[in-house]
Amino acid sequence: MSALPNSAYGQLETLFRRLGAIGEATSILHWDASTMMPAGSSDARGEQLAALNTLSHEMIASRETAELIAASADEATSLDDWQAANLREMRRNWVHATAVDAALVEARTKATMKCEMIWRDARPKSDFAAVLPALTEVVNLAKQSANAKAAKLGLHPYDAMMDQYSPGVRAAVVDKIFAELAAKLPGMIDQTLARQATATPPIEPQGPFPAAAQRAVGTKFMELLGFDFTGGRLDTSAHPFSGGTPDDLRITTRYDEDDFTRGLMGILHETGHALYEKGLPKEWRRQPVGEARGMDVHESQSLLIEMQVCRSPEFLSYATPHLKAAFNGDGPAWTPENLARIYTRVARSLIRVDADEMTYPLHVILRYRLERALISGDLALADLPGAWNDAMRDLIGIAPDSDRTGCLQDIHWYDGAFGYFPSYTLGAMAAAQMFQAAKKADPTILPAIAQGDFKPLYAWLGANVHGYGCRFETPDLITKATGAPLSVAPFLTHLERRYLG
Repeated sequence: MSALPNSAYGQLETLFRRLGAIGEATSILHWDASTMMPAGSSDARGEQLAALNTLSHEMIASRETAELIAASADEATSLDDWQAANLREMRRNWVHATAVDAALVEARTKATMKCEMIWRDARPKSDFAAVLPALTEVVNLAKQSANAKAAKLGLHPYDAMMDQYSPGVRAAVVDKIFAELAAKLPGMIDQTLARQATATPPIEPQGPFPAAAQRAVGTKFMELLGFDFTGGRLDTSAHPFSGGTPDDLRITTRYDEDDFTRGLMGILHETGHALYEKGLPKEWRRQPVGEARGMDVHESQSLLIEMQVCRSPEFLSYATPHLKAAFNGDGPAWTPENLARIYTRVARSLIRVDADEMTYPLHVILRYRLERALISGDLALADLPGAWNDAMRDLIGIAPDSDRTGCLQDIHWYDGAFGYFPSYTLGAMAAAQMFQAAKKADPTILPAIAQGDFKPLYAWLGANVHGYGCRFETPDLITKATGAPLSVAPFLTHLERRYLG
């Protein structure tokens, strides 16, 4: 990374380094708001975030930046591959930023902070009516932003929304993938449930499982995976998430003292996210090319750890003695085989974050369809609870008895993240494909996991995914890592082997 500092490209590097630092500060403020900020501080925090977001927008959308972007085209032949990719990502960020004005950025930031705080109170009360006015404002502002970006990018508004989270992904492709999954998964679920009904049911470990003990064993496994607590934290929040920065990793989970399995898998999932951030190329820190390659790739890293690895027989054979010790467990409930039956149990569940990997894509398809209808105007926000319940019944075969377990369960819409949900299932597909490629490339990966050694796996991920940051577009990254374009087939093959083999 050695561009001439006075060149147009060199000046852009300086600008984006500052923007990266502001973005890191914003991330920490968001983490604090979701974990320990007093509820009465939300208006002030909204002002702080709006000021930082507006400042970033003004910097990237300035006339000077436009001139540097234009001038850098004349320097393209003097850039190396990493610099050229960095310039491509700078231009992508610039196009998104210049599509909306600063006033809209400020208004969206304040509206989403307000709506999120109302949602935190409304969710446990199952009070959709309480959050509806704030959500209406969030959706209206999201539509304005999407329309502005669509005009700039030459895209459909929903495609412009998805491009913020999964660059290059379009609804036409997602529709095809989701149609294939929606056609095949219900039948596979029926077969799996029929097999489970005739098999010996798992024995439920008896609690309570104190939150402190869950946290202790969770941190043990985090360190096993490679999480460094001198540069990161584990906290609790209403909705588990991973945030912070590559050098200051912040993850959260939530605990149920009657069931340790959900909190633990939440920790492992978010650790997958955090270690992806940690593994991004340090020499390109705070440059666009050094960032994560979209939320679909980000989700592939968390789901690879949670679903592919940590529900495998190899990991559970290693983990079981540690779980027994943490919770003073004894007897047939505390065998690797029994825990494997628990961790690979399929059920028609209401809550997405607790869903098994076979029903999970249907939860995502439901949200994808509903948010597209909301953005297009085909579904009125006031009708969202009923539409949610109908879709749950049609896709998964059950319906919630309250909005708390229905349309209020996820934070994303109330935080303004429309176009985000497809990344979860695209990530699950990529996770299956990447893990398959990793095991083929290095046959020692599974035996090492059985010994609690994740170094071979993370060596492969570092060399084939993490270390590239945004150097390659997503389709090229997946093809380079796995030898083939992203496909539904490896994911379905994985499900068939684990549940129907």
